[in-house]
Amino acid sequence: MSMRRLSQPRPTDVEVGPDALPAAVRGAAVCAVAEDWVIEDRWWTGKPLRRRYFELVLADGTNVVVFKDLERDRWFAQAG
Repeated sequence: MSMRRLSQPRPTDVEVGPDALPAAVRGAAVCAVAEDWVIEDRWWTGKPLRRRYFELVLADGTNVVVFKDLERDRWFAQAG
């Protein structure tokens, strides 16, 4: 039996507003930032993990979780 990771992050398009917060995800406007947090881990390795997460409410009422990989300056979506 092979194992696979659940909820793998996938690259996504995020537009950032002048306040440096997400303004749109995949073209859908962000109505609210429900929560945001930073994770810094594996700093002692050659592959540190630094991410800023956002739980967002979009204009259609959908909740999404996205994060910015602070090491690679790229955005990803992940199931919450």
